[in-house]
Amino acid sequence: MAFYDVIIVGAGQSALSVAYFLRRTKQSVLLLDAEKEGGGAWQHGWDSLRLFSPSSWSSIAGWPMPDTGEQYPGRDHVISYLRQYENRYGFAIERPVMVTDIEPVTDGFKVSAGAKNWYARAVVLATGSWRNPYIPKIAGLEKFTGQQVHSAHYVSPKLFANQNVLIMGGGNSGAQILAEVSLTAASTTWVTLQPPAFLPDEVDGRVLFERATARWQAQQEGRDAKDLPGGFGDIVMVPSVREARQRGVLKALEPFERFTETGVQWADGTSRALDAVIWCTGFRPALHPLASLGVVQDDKVLVDGTQATQMPGLWLVGYGEWTGEASATLTGVMRTARSTAAEIDSYLSS
Repeated sequence: MAFYDVIIVGAGQSALSVAYFLRRTKQSVLLLDAEKEGGGAWQHGWDSLRLFSPSSWSSIAGWPMPDTGEQYPGRDHVISYLRQYENRYGFAIERPVMVTDIEPVTDGFKVSAGAKNWYARAVVLATGSWRNPYIPKIAGLEKFTGQQVHSAHYVSPKLFANQNVLIMGGGNSGAQILAEVSLTAASTTWVTLQPPAFLPDEVDGRVLFERATARWQAQQEGRDAKDLPGGFGDIVMVPSVREARQRGVLKALEPFERFTETGVQWADGTSRALDAVIWCTGFRPALHPLASLGVVQDDKVLVDGTQATQMPGLWLVGYGEWTGEASATLTGVMRTARSTAAEIDSYLSS
């Protein structure tokens, strides 16, 4: 029977960050990763995906990301960095392991992947969100006969050349995918729930991290965050998006009413023929292993910091704001990873 002090479910940036801080303790740690190789969800990013910030601002704890000589490192460099990182620190990782269930037992938890089981005194869930892409329910969607792909599985604009393409979603993925698809598609239509909010051209991930820090400090002091660095926009104006702005393609339409077999239709009767839809509508936390615990409500778990309030011994890291400001980012997860490891060590030592 395999028994550890801590099992971390996942081996992406959040899981590695927690493992780094736990290696400073005497606790035995095992990471269970659903991927075949290291690199986390970055392995599934589209070909042209890049960070919003330089290498020096994109590291996880302990070892800085090597400089690429480029302003913003690409997907493959991040993957290489994470793989080198786990080798550098010699973490115990088993893969591929798709954890299907976590249940409380005497003195801890049983973690299951099909018929195989592991046991631990504490569990950290760091599965991210890539395995749970979100597509909103829109009338008539089941009738649409064109191609559909979520940004989770989007690779490059090649499949959409000379097609009429709808980009759904107003975040960074929507803007970046629109920018490159519009270069080769016959036409692109961008639909967003709210008018896109663009950050100033000079703002990148460095400012966004400063903003997250300002929010965190305000929370610690019990006050509202005001006058955040960089303003209150959402979309970072990376070079490809700035170039798309020059071409006049960053023009979003309000949501339509329904899908038809061949396209979409707005409430005023206006319609548009489409060959394909790219869903840039985000993700929900991949909390499937917690189903039997009964702690998941509205795609979240009630936490105090990162510890589940209804399940002692369970922590969740890297799921965005409800598990810590900027905790779903490379640099941003460091703060919550450090505090989580300290809490776990204290919990297991008491």
